[in-house]
Amino acid sequence: METAGEALRNPTKQMTVPTFQVGQSYSGRFIGDADAVFQVKILARTAKTVTVLGPQGMAQHRVSRDHDGGEQIYPFGKYSMAPVCRAMRLVAA
Repeated sequence: METAGEALRNPTKQMTVPTFQVGQSYSGRFIGDADAVFQVKILARTAKTVTVLGPQGMAQHRVSRDHDGGEQIYPFGKYSMAPVCRAMRLVAA
């Protein structure tokens, strides 16, 4: 996957931005314990939100962009050491 910086250095290439897709599962990690991994499954989405089935049940979350332009969500809420789930972490089926 190409980062935004690499796309600027090579403007002829199209940069692909990872997005959450309905029906796919994604993984995330906790900041304090990298061995603690969780998964969320995308049930529905709009342009600005995704509905996920995660460790705490079903919930709707606002989609934001990370530093590489890909999508990310905070399934447990947004706080100082909140785990992040990024669209680039697709779980193999």
